[in-house]
Amino acid sequence: MGTRHLGLIGLGVMGRNLALNAESKGFSVAGFDLDAHKAQQVGTQVQGKNILVASSLQEFVEALETPRRIWLMVPAGAPIDAVLRDLRPHLKPEDIVIDGGNSYYQDTERRTRDLEASGLRFFGLGVSGGEEGALHGPCLMPGGHEDSYRHLEPLLTKMAAQTGDGPCCAYIGPYGAGHYVKMVHNGIEYGIMQLICEAYDILKNVLGLTALEIRDIFAEWNQGELNSFLLEISTVVLGKVDAETGQPLVDLVLDTAGQKGTGKWTAQDALDLGVAVPTLTMSVLTRILSGAKQERVAASAILKGPARKFTGDRRHFVAQVRQAFAIGVITCYAQGFSQMQAASKEYKYGLKFHELARIWQSGCIIRAKLLAPTQAAFMAEPELKNLMLAPYFRRLINKTANSLRQVVKVATHLGTPCLGFSSALGYLDSYRQARLPANLLQAQRDYFGAHTYRRLDKEGVFHTEWDK
Repeated sequence: MGTRHLGLIGLGVMGRNLALNAESKGFSVAGFDLDAHKAQQVGTQVQGKNILVASSLQEFVEALETPRRIWLMVPAGAPIDAVLRDLRPHLKPEDIVIDGGNSYYQDTERRTRDLEASGLRFFGLGVSGGEEGALHGPCLMPGGHEDSYRHLEPLLTKMAAQTGDGPCCAYIGPYGAGHYVKMVHNGIEYGIMQLICEAYDILKNVLGLTALEIRDIFAEWNQGELNSFLLEISTVVLGKVDAETGQPLVDLVLDTAGQKGTGKWTAQDALDLGVAVPTLTMSVLTRILSGAKQERVAASAILKGPARKFTGDRRHFVAQVRQAFAIGVITCYAQGFSQMQAASKEYKYGLKFHELARIWQSGCIIRAKLLAPTQAAFMAEPELKNLMLAPYFRRLINKTANSLRQVVKVATHLGTPCLGFSSALGYLDSYRQARLPANLLQAQRDYFGAHTYRRLDKEGVFHTEWDK
């Protein structure tokens, strides 16, 4: 019987880096990839390491100690099911299969039930941090049976990013909880990326700043409470000059954005749960709009916008964009945590929100200074209804919300799209209203569908013949 601590199937960049990470923490590793050429390349790259690259699935399985810990890093969807079909005959009861990809949480729950029927254990593991995180320490969001996690805990907590507050890994909850939290993490990521792109676009189109000038502004923002991984990499991207043309490389990148599904799943599940996440949803829609490049180019010659120029205080406006961005990011976190609160109740995940804010503070793509007060807010009030209500955030919002309003006003006045900022403002304004026009909407529903309504001044449910 084998003696290796961890098996990794899928030796692309992420899988290879996770293998190197585990090995550097004192764990012996066996790896396997269906692509023999890729496996051979990795075998050459890891020479001298305590990593065996197996030439067959049987050799791979036999190299592992029991109960086996097998970590899959293959594309989500059908490829996961295909690997499980091939792997299953080689496994024994109590072996643990870990899916480290961006799988849909309901697929994870289906696979968990399926494998458990054979005595096997399936574990959904959200992994964030990209290639560098995989190698040096990612944020890990493990979901499944807690006894399986305790078996994996010594491995995962050592591989994860480390902070003064502990490893960026904690047991998330049962079944698909880990992949659900990773899904919403990515939804928040979509929202923040959209806000950064809109800040860039506003500074570029409203003020006429160059990519390098915006780089310097973002770098200054990143020195304070807005410090984050996404803002940091944006300064690097904006500062890259194309050697061939001498232009900022970002100006030469085609303006169509891709997506892998997690943002869309976040929006879809929020609708199913009845939770409003407008900024996260709008970030998905803007990516879809970006894909209609030819249509947009044609429309730009036909549909006319305002021919105006900015006439205000430029330095003051940059400061307003900064404050607007801060509030936008807060609304992204607020929406994401509201969705996870609803999901935790609906799916019985038992999520600990202060722990999620803690483990997201290093290793992951959305790591940011604003997560520290988020952690503190949920530690002080575990049942906090909305992050915007926490003392730290409500003080910041009440002090600077007018900046968000002014940025949306100026961008709209000059014809620069700001769907992310606009939705963040709409979310804030809607949430703070004691009375919304849904009274008229419900009356309309009662008119054409007899859906009934309730009254402010009386108990009970009412229906009216409105045209009589």
